[in-house]
Amino acid sequence: MKSKTQKGEELKKGKEFLERSSFLAFVDFSKVSAEDLRKLRRELKSIGANLLVIKKRLLNILLKEKGADIDVKKLQSSIGTIFSSGDIEKTSGPVYKFFAGLDVPEGGDKRMWINHIVGGYNVEKNHPVSAEDVIFIGSLPPREVLLAQLLGMIAAPVRSLLYLMDQRSKTMSK
Repeated sequence: MKSKTQKGEELKKGKEFLERSSFLAFVDFSKVSAEDLRKLRRELKSIGANLLVIKKRLLNILLKEKGADIDVKKLQSSIGTIFSSGDIEKTSGPVYKFFAGLDVPEGGDKRMWINHIVGGYNVEKNHPVSAEDVIFIGSLPPREVLLAQLLGMIAAPVRSLLYLMDQRSKTMSK
């Protein structure tokens, strides 16, 4: 059991993180090994995010002070909060990749670890984000890849037309 001073320190640390954050992600860390949690923390540090395990009651106090309209007590299991200064796209990708990359026990569901992403909260817009949205956005390829795919889709009809015209010109010259 934590003392009042320890809880006060947690609140202080949480306030610091919350002031610098624009997006929060909530993850269930139960059954995740300590070594894997260290890996997640290292990955999050590289994008300017922090994982903080804080009691749900204390997290609710933090969010209420910020004016957030969310109740994390409703979330089941042990919750770790990822405080990120980046937007949802920047945070969801590494979190999704981490949980998708964990080893699934034999006979287990492939989405077992992905389901440990339990939701999010957009601090700037004061809006909760569902777990499905965080997972969907996290599973998208990076922006540069999406732009390259779009460019390929736009160029494909033109390329096909040029190919047809080239073939047509070769048959006409014979």
